[in-house]
Amino acid sequence: MAENTVVLCGANSYNEKFYLNPDFESLPASVKDELKILCVSITEEAGGILTLEFDPNGNLNFVSRAEDGDYLFDDITSGMKIGRARFERQELLEGLELYYRVRFLGLTEEEAEEKKE
Repeated sequence: MAENTVVLCGANSYNEKFYLNPDFESLPASVKDELKILCVSITEEAGGILTLEFDPNGNLNFVSRAEDGDYLFDDITSGMKIGRARFERQELLEGLELYYRVRFLGLTEEEAEEKKE
């Protein structure tokens, strides 16, 4: 995890677990379910650990990594699945960024929209 980031959720293929940051428990169940499916499906195919992290500006980043010595981790598959998820789930991801900027960074909706990269 990079400095000054906030983890939204993640999946770990090594212990087959999904994590949702308790600060985001107020998200609708359908959003939490979609995040779980998204993270778990990527780690099931590529292996390793995947986290979705907000940077200080409220941008949501996919961070994929493997444990040392994990020669089965497929970085190419991970990158392709992340790219596809960014495309197919663009509306969800942008909504989460807006939610984070308003709820956690204290911006107005207009200010949050301006922070988009």
